[in-house]
Amino acid sequence: MFGPDKCGATNKVHFIFKHKNPKSGEYVEHHLKYPPSVPSDKLTHVYTAILKPDNELQILIDGEEKKKANFLSSEDFEPPLIPSKTIPDPDDKKPEDWDERAKIPDPSAVKPDDWDEDAPMEILDEEAEKPEGWLDDEPEEIDDPEATKPEDWDDEEDGEWEAPKIENPKCEAAPGCGEWKRPTKRNPAYKGKWSAPYIDNPSYKGIWKPREIPNPEYFELAKPDFEPIAAIGIEIWTMQDGILFDNVLIANDDKVAESYRETTWKPKFTVEKDKLKAEEEAATGSDGISGFQKKVFDLLYKIADIPFLSEHKSKIFDLIEKAEKQPNLTIGILVAVVVVFVSIFFRLIFGGKKPAKVEKKPERTEASNNQGSGENEENKEKEKQKEEASNAARRRPRRET
Repeated sequence: MFGPDKCGATNKVHFIFKHKNPKSGEYVEHHLKYPPSVPSDKLTHVYTAILKPDNELQILIDGEEKKKANFLSSEDFEPPLIPSKTIPDPDDKKPEDWDERAKIPDPSAVKPDDWDEDAPMEILDEEAEKPEGWLDDEPEEIDDPEATKPEDWDDEEDGEWEAPKIENPKCEAAPGCGEWKRPTKRNPAYKGKWSAPYIDNPSYKGIWKPREIPNPEYFELAKPDFEPIAAIGIEIWTMQDGILFDNVLIANDDKVAESYRETTWKPKFTVEKDKLKAEEEAATGSDGISGFQKKVFDLLYKIADIPFLSEHKSKIFDLIEKAEKQPNLTIGILVAVVVVFVSIFFRLIFGGKKPAKVEKKPERTEASNNQGSGENEENKEKEKQKEEASNAARRRPRRET
């Protein structure tokens, strides 16, 4: 099977062949890895596959080489044409006493006597004081004095009318209104649920894998054993009109195909291209924005076709196609595509290293031999908590609607 396939996230020029395994007698389907993409325009294109005697495959689009592969290479076809020499033994079973745990809880560890698992994470800040000027008797919200009952309001059907609430203007100048509540702070005695520390597992044997045995379907081959071509068929599934096929050629000389391409396809393509260019110039006028966008899209499709971007190709194609269909969003989506490219590039260059973690303060308090340093830190922590409590008290709660 050879030819273009563009549907949704799929965008590739297929090359698939079936080959008979001489050992098992079964036909296996092999797909070309990382096939080239289909041109994004509406022009007529010609697709060429050249199968050479030295097991090389070339795929051309409009006479330009887009992909080169080798039939016997496991890097170019999935599954490989030549099976692996060994396979995992399907009858091999993992022993019951096989331990794959690299770390285990320390069986000799004991929870300290002073470890309180029931201590809460936060406690009331007994040192916090109510800010001066706090209006205890004033509500945070009051009825809107300017609101009036609608004329068409029916108490029997709509219920008793109540004026909508607004923020109490008296609270704007005060640090707060309503009942003052003491803020909470982190409990220095909080340690959470105790668990034994992990140690190296003395019984650890590694991750179990079945032993390898000779592959009964393995065979060696100097070149693929292709069967004669008996017929030509076109497989098409589409929801668009205007798709035409012509000039299907099978030959044993690529020079014949090249000559046929130059005499039949090239003149037609040139006329179509000139016509499309004239239509774009007439549509865009003097600014030439649409033509510029077209060039950018063509470039993006070529970049997305680079092999090392194959894992991200479908996402990139989705962004590009959205930009093509929605010209008013083109600039924003182009920026998104560029960001994707740059992110992938830096991930490849720098190996996807994670940023250094910023260690948070431990949620459980542990004893320290450095008594003096601990007291200083505790005093600083108390001062900081006082400031936070005061700020929290002054901060009025946001009204939810």
